[in-house]
Amino acid sequence: MGREEELEKEIEELEAQLGDREASLPAHSVRPDQMLAIEELETAIEGKRKELDELRKEKQGSPAE
Repeated sequence: MGREEELEKEIEELEAQLGDREASLPAHSVRPDQMLAIEELETAIEGKRKELDELRKEKQGSPAE
């Protein structure tokens, strides 16, 4: 599996974790640690997406093999 596929899989897994976290939030009285965990997942997803975008840009810029 190439790095691009690995990043896509990692993003999917992080998004699933984020969805689970958000679904488990209570309607009221959200604890700070719950919000922190969500923010950390969002940051991780953003980082992986940037890395994937950069990888794809490099791939497009390289000559065809």
